[in-house]
Amino acid sequence: MVIPNHLEPYLHCSINTFNEIRILFTSVPSHPSRLLSISSNQIGMDAFSSFFDSQQPSTNPWTYDSLKNFRQISPVVQSHLHQVYLTLGCALVASAAGAYLHILWNIGGILTALAGIGCITWLMATPPYEERKRLSMLMAAALLEGASIGPLIGLAIEIDPSVLVSAFVGTAVAFGCFSAAAMLARRREFLYLGGLLSSGISMLLWLHFASSIFGGSTALFKFELYFGLLLFVGYMVVDTQEIIERAHLGDMDYVKHALTLFTDFVGVFVRLLIIMVRNSVEKNEEKKKKRRD
Repeated sequence: MVIPNHLEPYLHCSINTFNEIRILFTSVPSHPSRLLSISSNQIGMDAFSSFFDSQQPSTNPWTYDSLKNFRQISPVVQSHLHQVYLTLGCALVASAAGAYLHILWNIGGILTALAGIGCITWLMATPPYEERKRLSMLMAAALLEGASIGPLIGLAIEIDPSVLVSAFVGTAVAFGCFSAAAMLARRREFLYLGGLLSSGISMLLWLHFASSIFGGSTALFKFELYFGLLLFVGYMVVDTQEIIERAHLGDMDYVKHALTLFTDFVGVFVRLLIIMVRNSVEKNEEKKKKRRD
């Protein structure tokens, strides 16, 4: 299978609970060994010092009883989490619909990405009491996000359709496991990682800028890809605990919280899909070489 030399660049953008902006610039370069270049930036999450100020010594938190114990999460917060995850599920369905629309009509690209950013900006500027309007904006942003990553999904289907299913299932399993870990852990136990993850995201951004100016290498691309995957997996845990903590403090904005988790899910899914597509391409190339020999 021949990989297209170029796919139209597209851009992902979302805003989390601290009104931070995460920007991911993605494109498929002409070099076949570098399918997709990804970078992102996050500003202003620093819970490192507050974590140590608030934590108490913990002894064996991972007992059998702790796995059944959600008492540290109040019923009100549990109800809020149900709303968040239900909204997240709807956003993922909308995103899948957007990707399908791209496959049918080739609508994905920079315009859908910019329109998605506009929807997110509109959502964040809309007062929380206008619930239906904000929910509609979230679904529209998710739909446009799906269309924006449609070129990558189309490429994956062209190369090996099973890779797409594997990437989604892998992302869903990772999301479920790390979210459960965040819920079962002591409150604020992982929030200190936010500052470290933010520093890592900033480092990836500067690496991307440097590679754009001075030229990159396959090794640097792989580092950005795998390190970015690790960072977004970390955000799954941190953002889940942050949402729980903010809900305990009275912030019940489930639309904004669902947007945060949606960003994490897409960030992991895109990177995992790129890794699997690259591996599939390399295997196909090896098979072709063996046949020639």
